[in-house]
Amino acid sequence: MNTPLDLATGVRADGAPVLTVTGEIDMSNADEFRAAIVDAVVDGHRLTVDLTAVEYLDSAALAALFAHVDRLRVVANPLLDSVLTISGLGALTTVTIRD
Repeated sequence: MNTPLDLATGVRADGAPVLTVTGEIDMSNADEFRAAIVDAVVDGHRLTVDLTAVEYLDSAALAALFAHVDRLRVVANPLLDSVLTISGLGALTTVTIRD
């Protein structure tokens, strides 16, 4: 059973936006994820996409990240490390793995 997607936006003290994602991101909700990225972007700041509570993401989720790679940085848990590394996302933007 899929874990429902939850998206929450916030702003750090320096004004930089943060999109915190919980659950699973797949083709069934990737458009919602992509729209949340677009909505959370603030001019002059890179968006931090916090995936530390994401249990699964597929190619549709990766496509959403790659579409906006020039405007974001990613924080993820060790479970996602291999897919983010193999996809090459880390070569295009900052990817930080946190326990």
